[in-house]
Amino acid sequence: MAEPNISPEPEREPAGIPSQEGEFGQAELLAAGTEEQPPATPRRPLGTGKLLLAALLVGPLLGGSVGYAIQSARPATPLPELQVAAPRYPAAPADEKAVADGTLKPLQIDGDLRKLLIAKPDGAEVWDNNGRGDDSGWISAGEKAMSYGQADDVFRRLLREGFRRDAIVTWRKGETKWRVELIQYQSDLADSAQQNAVDRSFSGSTLPLPGTASGVYMTPHEARNYAQSTEKYYFGQALARRGDLVMRISVYSPAQVNADELKDVAKRQWERLV
Repeated sequence: MAEPNISPEPEREPAGIPSQEGEFGQAELLAAGTEEQPPATPRRPLGTGKLLLAALLVGPLLGGSVGYAIQSARPATPLPELQVAAPRYPAAPADEKAVADGTLKPLQIDGDLRKLLIAKPDGAEVWDNNGRGDDSGWISAGEKAMSYGQADDVFRRLLREGFRRDAIVTWRKGETKWRVELIQYQSDLADSAQQNAVDRSFSGSTLPLPGTASGVYMTPHEARNYAQSTEKYYFGQALARRGDLVMRISVYSPAQVNADELKDVAKRQWERLV
């Protein structure tokens, strides 16, 4: 009788010994669990500069808050009553000389300046120095410049100095010639008007003009020559200012200028302005 065909039972591994597959999986897990981790970065403390900046920012806020809390808790302090001083008036009128001479607020002089000019002395002859055939009236900046050398430069200077108008009267007495002018300037340039009217080339004696605060009259030390001529003359001048108006007296004499006569003419003209 034939034996049955029975396949042999596969061999079993002994109990307690893990298979190679299981052993590899556990080793992999163990390796993964024991891998080294990077060390944690430690926190840096705040530097001194940042601490100071924080103190500067926080300090005023805390101080202001504490001060406000203290002040708000205090009772309100009443303010003193307002005291307004009564208006004061000068004890005496202003000095007429100082006012007239422009040392106080400049005075505005409008109207016909020719009415303020003195008249020619008795016995005086007409002196036509304007080229117009008359001895008194208005003279423009152009006409005034033409009476000087280098008229174009003089014309530009007059306009630059604020020249407005010029009322003039002239006369001749013997060989002595006189010119009396009332020259008005722009008000904002009036402060320098009298200085601009002074003859820069003058050389002589300068004396204060009575009745004015800064007016003067001047007599020469030596003679001059007329333009393009050998003829000589002595030149004298008197100047005073009232507001934006400059009084200018000019005298041309073949002999030394009479100082008393020049002062008298200037005083008479000044009195008509005051």
